[in-house]
Amino acid sequence: MKPSTLVLLKTLVWIACLCPLADLLWGAVNNNLGPDPTAEIANVTGLTALWTLAITLAISPVRKLLPQLTWLIKFRRLLGLFVFFYATLHLLTYVALYAGFDLNTMKTDITKRRFIIMGMTTWLLLLPLALTSTNWAIRKLGGKNWNRLHKLIYLAAICATIHYWWKVKTGVLEPAPFTLILLVLLLARPVIAWMQRRRTRAVVV
Repeated sequence: MKPSTLVLLKTLVWIACLCPLADLLWGAVNNNLGPDPTAEIANVTGLTALWTLAITLAISPVRKLLPQLTWLIKFRRLLGLFVFFYATLHLLTYVALYAGFDLNTMKTDITKRRFIIMGMTTWLLLLPLALTSTNWAIRKLGGKNWNRLHKLIYLAAICATIHYWWKVKTGVLEPAPFTLILLVLLLARPVIAWMQRRRTRAVVV
């Protein structure tokens, strides 16, 4: 891929990823976030983090199935950082707008609302991934250790899904599409690995 094309695509990714935030800011300025602005902010930031996470997880299986799309790997780090960015905004929405930075309120919420515990767990799992997203971190940790650490993304995705299910009311199936897509993405990895091993054995024989 030409450098100019890569720069253009990265610019488009930046624009696409920032659109939900821009939409929220525009709605806030124009007082157009609905009857419950805090809930709208929490909903948009949370869903954006979830779906950006799904796109990030899709990159590896897609490039393995379609070798001509190996250039997609150049966007995984950027998308992963946007996952953390929106997850942080989602967390701050709770800390600042719901809890008002009150530690006692947060302590009470944590003991009474399990979805908050799972949400915070998800953010804590994403934190070391964001902190080690640089080339310097990869060199310091070594490729193998870095890869092991970044497998936390799978656990974070599972925790995020549980957080989503626990947050909605019983009987609400809103998290189902994301859950199904995540399940497919997680199962795709061992299936593709098995297919590659089988193909390798066939070539050797």
